[in-house]
Amino acid sequence: MDFYYVKALHIIFVVTWFAGLFYIGRLFIYHVEAEKKDEPAKSILQTQYKLMSKRLWYIITWPSLFLASFFAFWMLYKNPYYLKMPWMHVKLAFVLALYFYHGFCHKIYKELQRDEIKYSPNKLRMFNEIPTVILFAVVFLVVLKSAINWIWGVVGIILFGILLMIGIRYYKKVRAKKSWDKYEQELMDEDKKTNN
Repeated sequence: MDFYYVKALHIIFVVTWFAGLFYIGRLFIYHVEAEKKDEPAKSILQTQYKLMSKRLWYIITWPSLFLASFFAFWMLYKNPYYLKMPWMHVKLAFVLALYFYHGFCHKIYKELQRDEIKYSPNKLRMFNEIPTVILFAVVFLVVLKSAINWIWGVVGIILFGILLMIGIRYYKKVRAKKSWDKYEQELMDEDKKTNN
């Protein structure tokens, strides 16, 4: 098969793999947040999230990991000179980190399927940003093909991660304020009803 077809297939399955990783993280958060709901909403939501997670995980995410890896190894086999390039070494280190992230997601998936909740929604939100950081790093490495400035790249990725964490904390505060404002409005509405 022509190299460019293999490369195209690799890119397609990398995209679907990342899509699965991004969405499974959101489903984990929704599943954990449903724990605070009253019955029967809690059971209905968690049952639905389990089903959605199972389909996403085994129909999209795992197959995408295997196919993206298969086509990547095929490209490296056909073009071993890539392995001599420093930027490829750094990229492969990020890919290895992504494999570990995927494995940890599988652990969380299994726990939630057994109704074991071990992480808060906020921790899961921060955890869910790891593939974003890896995606940025890998895309810049592949496009720029430069490992010489990897120190600046690491500094940039760390700053990007810090900005993501600040954004998550800000989102949490805004969300808490909206919940409080909604609660106050409900109290005022209830007070109006009792006074009438």
